[in-house]
Amino acid sequence: MREIKDRKFVLASHNKGKLKEFAGLLQPFGFEVRSAAELGLAEPEETGTSFEENAHIKALAAAKATGMPALADDSGMCADALDGAPGVYTADWATLPDGSRDFGVAMEKVERLLREKGAETPQERRARFVAVLCLCLPDGETEYYRGEVEGHLVWPPRGELGFGYDPVFQPEGYSTTFGEMSADQKHGWKPGEETALSHRARAFKLFAEARLARP
Repeated sequence: MREIKDRKFVLASHNKGKLKEFAGLLQPFGFEVRSAAELGLAEPEETGTSFEENAHIKALAAAKATGMPALADDSGMCADALDGAPGVYTADWATLPDGSRDFGVAMEKVERLLREKGAETPQERRARFVAVLCLCLPDGETEYYRGEVEGHLVWPPRGELGFGYDPVFQPEGYSTTFGEMSADQKHGWKPGEETALSHRARAFKLFAEARLARP
Protein backbone atom coordinates (compact mmCIF):
# COMPACT_ATOMS: atom_id res chain seq x y z
CA MET A 1 0.00 0.00 0.00
CA ARG A 2 1.80 3.10 -1.24
CA GLU A 3 1.70 6.33 0.74
CA ILE A 4 -0.26 9.26 -0.68
CA LYS A 5 2.13 12.17 -0.18
CA ASP A 6 0.13 14.98 -1.78
CA ARG A 7 -2.68 15.84 0.61
CA LYS A 8 -5.17 16.36 -2.19
CA PHE A 9 -7.93 14.21 -3.64
CA VAL A 10 -10.38 14.66 -6.45
CA LEU A 11 -13.89 13.56 -5.54
CA ALA A 12 -15.38 11.88 -8.59
CA SER A 13 -18.83 13.36 -8.14
CA HIS A 14 -20.95 16.26 -9.37
CA ASN A 15 -23.14 16.07 -6.26
CA LYS A 16 -22.70 19.18 -4.09
CA GLY A 17 -24.11 17.37 -1.05
CA LYS A 18 -21.49 14.64 -1.29
CA LEU A 19 -18.68 17.17 -1.79
CA LYS A 20 -19.71 18.98 1.37
CA GLU A 21 -19.83 15.73 3.34
CA PHE A 22 -16.45 14.51 2.11
CA ALA A 23 -14.80 17.89 2.64
CA GLY A 24 -15.99 17.78 6.24
CA LEU A 25 -14.76 14.21 6.74
CA LEU A 26 -11.33 14.92 5.25
CA GLN A 27 -10.78 18.26 6.97
CA PRO A 28 -9.53 16.81 10.32
CA PHE A 29 -6.74 15.08 8.42
CA GLY A 30 -5.61 18.22 6.61
CA PHE A 31 -6.62 16.97 3.18
CA GLU A 32 -8.08 19.09 0.42
CA VAL A 33 -10.78 17.74 -1.87
CA ARG A 34 -11.97 19.11 -5.20
CA SER A 35 -14.93 17.76 -7.10
CA ALA A 36 -15.06 16.47 -10.64
CA ALA A 37 -17.52 19.27 -11.39
CA GLU A 38 -15.05 21.95 -10.22
CA LEU A 39 -12.42 20.46 -12.51
CA GLY A 40 -14.77 20.31 -15.48
CA LEU A 41 -14.74 16.53 -15.75
CA ALA A 42 -17.56 14.74 -17.55
CA GLU A 43 -19.64 12.20 -15.66
CA PRO A 44 -18.84 8.70 -16.92
CA GLU A 45 -21.72 6.35 -17.62
CA GLU A 46 -22.33 4.08 -14.64
CA THR A 47 -22.79 0.69 -16.28
CA GLY A 48 -21.89 -1.49 -13.30
CA THR A 49 -24.25 -3.89 -11.57
CA SER A 50 -22.73 -3.43 -8.11
CA PHE A 51 -21.79 -0.48 -5.93
CA GLU A 52 -18.14 -1.50 -6.24
CA GLU A 53 -18.22 -1.49 -10.04
CA ASN A 54 -19.87 1.91 -10.31
CA ALA A 55 -17.55 3.48 -7.73
CA HIS A 56 -14.56 2.14 -9.66
CA ILE A 57 -15.81 3.50 -12.99
CA LYS A 58 -16.04 7.00 -11.52
CA ALA A 59 -12.81 6.94 -9.53
CA LEU A 60 -10.71 5.53 -12.37
CA ALA A 61 -11.99 8.10 -14.86
CA ALA A 62 -11.21 10.99 -12.49
CA ALA A 63 -7.76 9.65 -11.58
CA LYS A 64 -6.78 9.23 -15.22
CA ALA A 65 -8.11 12.65 -16.21
CA THR A 66 -6.39 14.58 -13.42
CA GLY A 67 -3.35 12.53 -12.46
CA MET A 68 -4.53 12.84 -8.85
CA PRO A 69 -5.69 10.21 -6.37
CA ALA A 70 -9.45 9.98 -6.83
CA LEU A 71 -12.22 9.04 -4.44
CA ALA A 72 -15.62 7.93 -5.62
CA ASP A 73 -18.57 6.79 -3.62
CA ASP A 74 -21.44 4.76 -4.98
CA SER A 75 -24.30 4.43 -2.60
CA GLY A 76 -27.92 3.50 -2.46
CA MET A 77 -30.90 2.36 -0.49
CA CYS A 78 -31.89 -1.31 -0.50
CA ALA A 79 -35.36 -2.33 0.68
CA ASP A 80 -35.84 -5.96 1.72
CA ALA A 81 -39.48 -6.09 0.60
CA LEU A 82 -38.41 -4.94 -2.87
CA ASP A 83 -35.71 -7.63 -3.18
CA GLY A 84 -32.97 -5.07 -2.55
CA ALA A 85 -34.29 -2.42 -4.94
CA PRO A 86 -33.60 0.30 -5.84
CA GLY A 87 -30.00 -0.64 -4.93
CA VAL A 88 -27.50 0.49 -7.56
CA TYR A 89 -30.40 2.19 -9.36
CA THR A 90 -31.21 4.43 -6.39
CA ALA A 91 -30.43 7.64 -8.27
CA ASP A 92 -32.01 6.37 -11.49
CA TRP A 93 -35.38 6.08 -9.74
CA ALA A 94 -35.19 9.83 -9.14
CA THR A 95 -34.23 10.74 -12.72
CA LEU A 96 -36.84 12.63 -14.72
CA PRO A 97 -37.25 12.62 -18.53
CA ASP A 98 -35.29 15.90 -18.80
CA GLY A 99 -32.33 14.38 -16.96
CA SER A 100 -32.89 16.24 -13.69
CA ARG A 101 -33.48 14.37 -10.43
CA ASP A 102 -36.41 14.58 -8.05
CA PHE A 103 -36.02 12.36 -5.00
CA GLY A 104 -39.54 13.22 -3.90
CA VAL A 105 -40.72 11.27 -6.94
CA ALA A 106 -38.38 8.42 -6.08
CA MET A 107 -39.58 8.24 -2.47
CA GLU A 108 -43.19 8.15 -3.65
CA LYS A 109 -42.34 5.28 -6.00
CA VAL A 110 -40.74 3.30 -3.17
CA GLU A 111 -43.76 3.90 -0.94
CA ARG A 112 -46.18 2.83 -3.67
CA LEU A 113 -44.27 -0.40 -4.27
CA LEU A 114 -44.09 -1.14 -0.55
CA ARG A 115 -47.84 -0.72 -0.23
CA GLU A 116 -48.37 -3.02 -3.21
CA LYS A 117 -46.29 -5.61 -1.33
CA GLY A 118 -48.40 -5.09 1.81
CA ALA A 119 -45.34 -3.92 3.76
CA GLU A 120 -46.75 -1.95 6.70
CA THR A 121 -44.79 -2.76 9.87
CA PRO A 122 -41.24 -1.56 10.54
CA GLN A 123 -40.03 -5.15 10.21
CA GLU A 124 -41.71 -5.51 6.82
CA ARG A 125 -40.17 -2.21 5.76
CA ARG A 126 -36.60 -3.13 6.67
CA ALA A 127 -33.99 -1.38 4.55
CA ARG A 128 -30.38 -0.35 4.58
CA PHE A 129 -28.18 2.34 3.13
CA VAL A 130 -24.99 1.04 1.52
CA ALA A 131 -21.94 3.06 0.52
CA VAL A 132 -18.81 1.82 -1.20
CA LEU A 133 -15.85 4.17 -1.25
CA CYS A 134 -13.29 3.51 -3.97
CA LEU A 135 -9.80 4.98 -3.94
CA CYS A 136 -8.11 4.88 -7.32
CA LEU A 137 -4.56 6.06 -7.99
CA PRO A 138 -3.54 7.38 -11.42
CA ASP A 139 -1.74 4.10 -12.22
CA GLY A 140 -4.95 2.16 -11.61
CA GLU A 141 -4.21 0.82 -8.12
CA THR A 142 -7.61 0.44 -6.46
CA GLU A 143 -9.00 -0.08 -2.96
CA TYR A 144 -12.59 -0.47 -1.69
CA TYR A 145 -14.21 0.37 1.64
CA ARG A 146 -17.86 -0.61 2.31
CA GLY A 147 -20.20 0.80 4.95
CA GLU A 148 -23.82 -0.15 5.73
CA VAL A 149 -26.47 1.09 8.15
CA GLU A 150 -29.67 -0.82 8.94
CA GLY A 151 -33.08 0.72 9.53
CA HIS A 152 -36.59 0.88 8.14
CA LEU A 153 -38.59 3.12 5.82
CA VAL A 154 -41.23 5.52 7.13
CA TRP A 155 -44.03 7.49 5.53
CA PRO A 156 -44.65 10.39 5.15
CA PRO A 157 -41.12 11.80 4.73
CA ARG A 158 -39.76 13.64 7.77
CA GLY A 159 -37.12 16.35 7.79
CA GLU A 160 -35.51 18.58 5.21
CA LEU A 161 -31.85 17.95 6.03
CA GLY A 162 -29.54 15.72 4.04
CA PHE A 163 -30.50 14.64 0.54
CA GLY A 164 -31.78 11.67 -1.45
CA TYR A 165 -33.93 9.22 0.50
CA ASP A 166 -32.86 10.57 3.90
CA PRO A 167 -36.38 11.78 4.90
CA VAL A 168 -37.85 8.26 4.72
CA PHE A 169 -34.99 6.31 6.32
CA GLN A 170 -35.01 5.82 10.09
CA PRO A 171 -31.82 4.13 11.29
CA GLU A 172 -32.05 1.30 13.80
CA GLY A 173 -32.06 2.52 17.39
CA TYR A 174 -33.15 6.08 16.52
CA SER A 175 -36.52 7.82 16.57
CA THR A 176 -35.59 10.34 13.88
CA THR A 177 -34.92 9.96 10.16
CA PHE A 178 -31.69 10.89 8.44
CA GLY A 179 -33.64 13.84 7.05
CA GLU A 180 -34.12 15.15 10.60
CA MET A 181 -30.46 14.79 11.59
CA SER A 182 -27.74 17.39 11.20
CA ALA A 183 -24.64 16.54 9.22
CA ASP A 184 -22.69 16.19 12.47
CA GLN A 185 -25.25 13.75 13.89
CA LYS A 186 -25.29 11.65 10.75
CA HIS A 187 -21.72 11.82 9.50
CA GLY A 188 -19.88 13.20 12.49
CA TRP A 189 -17.32 10.50 12.98
CA LYS A 190 -14.04 11.88 14.31
CA PRO A 191 -10.58 10.25 14.46
CA GLY A 192 -10.30 8.14 17.59
CA GLU A 193 -14.03 7.48 17.88
CA GLU A 194 -15.18 3.87 17.73
CA THR A 195 -18.49 4.28 15.95
CA ALA A 196 -20.00 6.09 12.99
CA LEU A 197 -23.68 6.27 12.10
CA SER A 198 -24.17 6.80 8.39
CA HIS A 199 -23.18 4.32 5.71
CA ARG A 200 -20.86 6.89 4.15
CA ALA A 201 -19.21 7.70 7.47
CA ARG A 202 -18.71 3.99 8.17
CA ALA A 203 -17.05 3.48 4.78
CA PHE A 204 -14.94 6.58 5.34
CA LYS A 205 -13.91 5.36 8.81
CA LEU A 206 -12.46 2.20 7.29
CA PHE A 207 -10.72 4.26 4.61
CA ALA A 208 -9.32 6.73 7.15
CA GLU A 209 -8.01 4.00 9.43
CA ALA A 210 -6.26 2.34 6.49
CA ARG A 211 -5.05 5.34 4.56
CA LEU A 212 -5.00 8.67 6.35
CA ALA A 213 -2.65 10.14 8.90
CA ARG A 214 -3.17 13.39 10.71
CA PRO A 215 -0.97 16.27 9.52
